[in-house]
Amino acid sequence: MPTALLEKCVDKRISLLLKDNRILEGKLTGFDDYMNMSLEETVERTAAQEERRLGTVVLRGNNVVSISLL
Repeated sequence: MPTALLEKCVDKRISLLLKDNRILEGKLTGFDDYMNMSLEETVERTAAQEERRLGTVVLRGNNVVSISLL
């Protein structure tokens, strides 16, 4: 179940693949029942290998395709 994975990942670095093929990597600081997540120290990577530092991000759960622990 995805929420069980998220519980194990709190305060750890994760990688999220989004629907628009961007990848967000950051430290998971919290989530809710809808899998909305908050990340700190977030970095965005695009398919063109561009990198952008975003800092703190609140992400809506329905944008996430996959979650992996770094």
